[in-house]
Amino acid sequence: MLIKDIGEFGLIQRIKKQIKFDSSVIVGPGDDCAVVEFSKKEYLLFTCDMLIEGIDFTRKVDPRLIGRKALAVSLSDIAACGGKPRYALVSLGLPKRTSLKIADGIIKGILDLAEEFKVNIVGGDLSRADKITLDVSVTGVVKKPQLVLRSGAKKGDVIFVSGPLGGSLKGKHLDFTPRVKEAEILVNNFKLNSMIDISDGLVQDLNHILESSSAGAVIYEELIPISKEASGLDDALYSGEDFELLFTASSQEAKKIFYRYPQQFNPIGEIMPEKFGLRLMDRKKKGRKLPLKGFIHF
Repeated sequence: MLIKDIGEFGLIQRIKKQIKFDSSVIVGPGDDCAVVEFSKKEYLLFTCDMLIEGIDFTRKVDPRLIGRKALAVSLSDIAACGGKPRYALVSLGLPKRTSLKIADGIIKGILDLAEEFKVNIVGGDLSRADKITLDVSVTGVVKKPQLVLRSGAKKGDVIFVSGPLGGSLKGKHLDFTPRVKEAEILVNNFKLNSMIDISDGLVQDLNHILESSSAGAVIYEELIPISKEASGLDDALYSGEDFELLFTASSQEAKKIFYRYPQQFNPIGEIMPEKFGLRLMDRKKKGRKLPLKGFIHF
């Protein structure tokens, strides 16, 4: 049997079954961040992301954007748990014939974004590689009552996204702003029940929330904010790399969110019982089940 036979998520489940940890670990593999005990008031968040030339970027793009994205995707994970990023480790693999201009550009992209979000780059590793490879690990903190996971969605919750979706491959995927500030606004002012960042597509990432929460959902075509760069509805549903926040809150909290931030957070649907599955209600008020597809590595 090959990895492609079980796929990315099958491989993840295979690995998870072999992992054991002690009682200091609050959340292990399976969410945007690992969560561990830290202090009486806060949890420590851990996340890491790997970017590989030819998969996540090409050498044709500005190397500063490569570095920026490498850190940004991990900051987005911290935001998705309601946390504040604090420290980062950067591992960089480079072919021997990489120009110093490219290497300097990558590092500048990382450092500029780190400065913007007050993240300390505290170390890392450097190695020779066949392709440019970046692996960034970030730690952050979150106040215990403000921790948000994928697993808390409840029937009747309103589903929100933090911005327009689709068309990210035209540039946004390299130059997006991780929604750290938006997450801070949300957890400081409202009670959220679940949250994830959209990296693999709205449908696939919403399904992660549904699986973790044993729930179903309906989303409404007319409410989905589609970016100007998107080729259409399917692009917004499936293309991924938007890195917007996707979250749920009770109807009571949802009213507060929409009243205070009507332009910033977009309601797009509702959490339903698990047996409902995941459905799209089109503009003609006809519902259909959505195929569970999106970006998958294998």
